[in-house]
Amino acid sequence: MSSSKLSQASQAVITGAGSGIGRAFALELARRGGRVVCADLNPATAEQTAAQIREHGAEALAVACDVSKLEQVEALAEAADAFFGEAPDLVINNAGVGAGGKRVGETPMEDWHWVMGVNMWGVIHGCHVFAPRLQARGRGGIINVCSTASFAAAPSMGPYNASKAAVLALSETLAAECAGRGVTVTALCPTVVKTNIFANGRIDESVTPLMNRWVALTGVSAEGVAKTTLKALDKGQLYVLPQIDARLIWRAKRYLPAAYARGAGLLSRFTVAS
Repeated sequence: MSSSKLSQASQAVITGAGSGIGRAFALELARRGGRVVCADLNPATAEQTAAQIREHGAEALAVACDVSKLEQVEALAEAADAFFGEAPDLVINNAGVGAGGKRVGETPMEDWHWVMGVNMWGVIHGCHVFAPRLQARGRGGIINVCSTASFAAAPSMGPYNASKAAVLALSETLAAECAGRGVTVTALCPTVVKTNIFANGRIDESVTPLMNRWVALTGVSAEGVAKTTLKALDKGQLYVLPQIDARLIWRAKRYLPAAYARGAGLLSRFTVAS
């Protein structure tokens, strides 16, 4: 399968497929004729996504998977191989959790370990297990769901920022390693998307109203993000910044890094205080 057709009739494995962006990817790929393995920590929501796919006449398998545990990701790969009869040609490392509202030194270490376990180690496990399978086939795609947080470094989001920065660096490294080997790597870096990550995350109550306002003003649908990202994958793009605020932050951070850091800190104090 050529890279220009990765979003068509793919055999895809998606983590965090029980809701949000993961479910949007699963349903969109199924509409395009894909067969999908829907993995999620919650087996009930994974099955709900798989059931919606089957209702539209496509094939899907639900798998319970805690991506923070390597052995469970290895079991996911084995289940996918058995379901497809071969290795998948598209892997979307999407599973993630949110945390924020406390500064470095105030954030409980439990939150650090929880966020890094899912957001960072989950993607590391996914790439470690699946990248060799795709490289052996000589074709395929890997989408790692990063975040604008991977380069924005907003205050009071230390664990989330650090975990997503690691995922972006891993994506860039893997893209270099896969160059010329038929495997496309794409890093998705959105700002806020209308999902349940804030409701299910460990977000301090002091910033919840601000996050809700941001979602209402600039948040886009998970479906739109999925379509934009799959289009970018077909074009072989490494970076996907689906919203204008993500692209503005990207440019500000690149061209005026010191001024950006000071401005982000001052703006954060003003918005939280107000």
